[in-house]
Amino acid sequence: MTNASVREFKMPDVGEGLTEAEILKWYVQPGDTVTDGQVVCEVETAKAAVELPIPYDGVVRALHFPEGTTVDVGTSIIAVEVAGGAAPAQEGAAAAPAPAAEPEQPAEQPAARQPVLVGYGVATSSTRRRPRKQAQDPAAQQAASAVQSELNGHGAAPAAPAVPAAPAAPAAPAQRPLAKPPVRKLAKDLGVDLATVTPTGPDGVVTREDVHAAVAAAQAPQQTAPEAPSAAPAASAPAAQPAAPASYDSVRETRIPVKGVRKATAAAMVGSAFTAPHVTEFVTVDVTRTMKLVEELKQDKEFAGLRVNPLLLIAKALLVAIRRNPDINASWDEAAQEIVVKHYVNLGIAAATPRGLIVPNIKDAHARTLPELAASLGELVSTAREGKTSPSAMQGGTVTITNVGVFGVDTGTPLLNPGESAILAVGAIKPQPWVHKGKVKPRQVTTLALSFDHRLVDGELGSKVLADVAAVLEQPKRLITWA
Repeated sequence: MTNASVREFKMPDVGEGLTEAEILKWYVQPGDTVTDGQVVCEVETAKAAVELPIPYDGVVRALHFPEGTTVDVGTSIIAVEVAGGAAPAQEGAAAAPAPAAEPEQPAEQPAARQPVLVGYGVATSSTRRRPRKQAQDPAAQQAASAVQSELNGHGAAPAAPAVPAAPAAPAAPAQRPLAKPPVRKLAKDLGVDLATVTPTGPDGVVTREDVHAAVAAAQAPQQTAPEAPSAAPAASAPAAQPAAPASYDSVRETRIPVKGVRKATAAAMVGSAFTAPHVTEFVTVDVTRTMKLVEELKQDKEFAGLRVNPLLLIAKALLVAIRRNPDINASWDEAAQEIVVKHYVNLGIAAATPRGLIVPNIKDAHARTLPELAASLGELVSTAREGKTSPSAMQGGTVTITNVGVFGVDTGTPLLNPGESAILAVGAIKPQPWVHKGKVKPRQVTTLALSFDHRLVDGELGSKVLADVAAVLEQPKRLITWA
């Protein structure tokens, strides 16, 4: 057994441009034999659970992370001892003395597997990381120490005479701090200059903890200043303030890390709410005839084995309304300052799953017959509930339906799915008193709400779309006359 025969399987980018994923479940354990293409674990990306296959045969030597751990893309997650060791020997030749130098090994790996597929890792750079150079000038080291000390809130009086060390400052920009992309993004979001952070990672790499430590240290003096600028004892007061989070009651409160689907949903909704000017219109409609048609379709042999429900006819009604008003099916291109009208409809269906809200879509829904649409809806819902929705199924949506009625809610003001211009919310269908043919009778009634992006959808267009949907649901025969 040699180190050269051990292959390190890294967390791949599944094609979404993601930077991290959470390991949900391991299907193998150390000592298990695996074959090329065998699924070894399930990970959760920002929007879906994905199974990762191993791209070679061998025996599992180690699992580097336990279940529930969030791992950066490109990080080794499992070590496998391969049979024969021919290909691994080539990869490990440069790093034979020290297996820990694995990040430098993949330089020749792309020759073996060109496609970037799930389980085959991501393309690696040919540039090798060099250890951070340490300042050899004692004066420069002293100046850097003083600057970092002051940043961390521990500045002392002796830092003032360090004026002669100022010439050492230009040396800092010439040396880019070492940090992974997620850490750089974190620093950017928190407004932290990585050049001012003291790295604690291997080879001088800045870690997430280093960034958070720098933020906490920088906030301490800001909290002290308003209290007593001239009083030295006041410096001890802020020391107690950072301990505030410790007062959280672990018995009566629960803190849940924001990650996975919840993290992606939060980012998408914030982006949508503060990017697209939302307008929501409402209409209450008698859907008694639609409910009767649903019952009739359930008995139709063309729908045998298919799930027929009001959502099916609501989806078809929306597709008819889009056909009559095609400009609603568009998106806003901010960079190009253009409105992009889509000549296809990828119909999104908001689905509540154990992992959170997701919006998979039915590709080319406009071209499907009613039975085909029923089959697609059934498959979409079942796949979502099982947590097996693929990332591609949640990309490219053009318009969305969210059915809040299943929770007994009458209506709502839905937020647009990013990149789309309209979303239809369907309320609960309930028997209500309704004037029908001049008499008050109990009828099946629901409320529809259409939110749209007012940058590209005027009130007239939005109103026409909503009115058309309501008209079809009130008189389902319009599915034929308008289609």
